[in-house]
Amino acid sequence: MAFTPLHDRVLVRRVESDEKTKGGLIIPDTAKEKPAEGEVIAVGEGARKDSGELIAPAVKAGDRILFGKWSGTEVTIDGEELLIMKESDILGIIGDASAAKAA
Repeated sequence: MAFTPLHDRVLVRRVESDEKTKGGLIIPDTAKEKPAEGEVIAVGEGARKDSGELIAPAVKAGDRILFGKWSGTEVTIDGEELLIMKESDILGIIGDASAAKAA
């Protein structure tokens, strides 16, 4: 894929949710909510401070993330539906031990 987000934007692929509930009921497509979990595909170079200094992004390609329900702009690239969002729309990284230790 030949797409690179600019500045502090992130390209995300939604992770599909299960089609069954924990109780075993099958959820029809019309009743499913779009998942708020995804995988980072590409990341821009980062935001800039007023002084021009670059602020490096906290996420990287391959990270699993949670984001707000209405976050991002849906785009189709190479026939695949993806999201482009600002890094600030990302709520957190799932399963990143180094981020948990830093906090």
